Amino acid sequence: MRHALLGTYTYLEFGLTCLAWVPVMKVTSSLYAHDPTHRVPGQWVRRLGRVTSNMTPLWKFSTDGVPPPDIARKPYVVIANHESQADPFLLSHLPWDMRWIAKESLFKPPIVGWILTMGGDIPLRRGQRDSVANMFDECRYTLKNGMSVMIFPEGTRSKDGTLLPFKDGAFQMAIEAKVPILPVALSGTKDCMPKGSAWLGEAHARARVLDPISTEGLTLADIPRIREEARATIGDAVLKLRAELAARPSTPPPRSA
Repeated sequence: MRHALLGTYTYLEFGLTCLAWVPVMKVTSSLYAHDPTHRVPGQWVRRLGRVTSNMTPLWKFSTDGVPPPDIARKPYVVIANHESQADPFLLSHLPWDMRWIAKESLFKPPIVGWILTMGGDIPLRRGQRDSVANMFDECRYTLKNGMSVMIFPEGTRSKDGTLLPFKDGAFQMAIEAKVPILPVALSGTKDCMPKGSAWLGEAHARARVLDPISTEGLTLADIPRIREEARATIGDAVLKLRAELAARPSTPPPRSA
C-alpha cells in the first residue's frame, strides 16, 4: 500500500510540475529563439528533471566522477548506457549543459512533448533515413556552436540492464566534428522504472563521469575500435557501480545539487 501511494504521488507531482513548467518553457524558448544551441531552454528542461526527481521519495540519485575542466566552453559527444526511462532524470543532475537526442515518440504527447520541443532537444525516428540525417545535421550545428550533445549509443533501453551493442552514430559524429567523447556510466535506474512496467520502483541510482576519449587524428575507419573501447569502459564502470550500490550503507549519499 505504501509503495502504491508513493508511486501515485510521484506520477501526480511529475504531472503538476510539468504543467507548471509549460509557461516557463514558452517564455524561455521565445526569448532565446535565435540561439542555435538552445542552451537556456535546455537548462530549464534539466532543471525540471532535477526538481521532479528530488521530490519523489522513491528515488535517491547521486553523481560522481570529475567532468572535464573545459566542458563549459568546449563541446563533447556525451554517451551513456540506457537502463530505463529514469535515465534522463538522473542525467539531469550532471553539472553541464548539453542538447539531447531522444526518440521522436517522446515529442508527441502534450505537455511533456511540448517541453522537450521548446527545450531544443533533438528528435530521432530510428530506422528512418531522413530523420537520422536531420539528427546528424542538428548535432553538427550544435557542436560547431560550442554545445555538447547527449546520445544513448545502445539506441534503446536494455531489458535487464545488460549492456547492448553500441551503434556507430555517436562515434561518427564525434570523429567528424573533431570533438572528444565523454562516457558516463549509469546504474540503478532500471529499478526506478522497469522496462515494460507502469509501476515505479524504489531505488538508489548513480551516474559516474568517466575519462574523456580523444578523437584527435581519428578517421571513420577507427569507429569500430573506439566504439568497443567506449563500450568496455562504460561496461566496467557499470559493474563497479552496481557493486557499490549493492554494498551501500543504510544512509544514502547526498543528492547532487
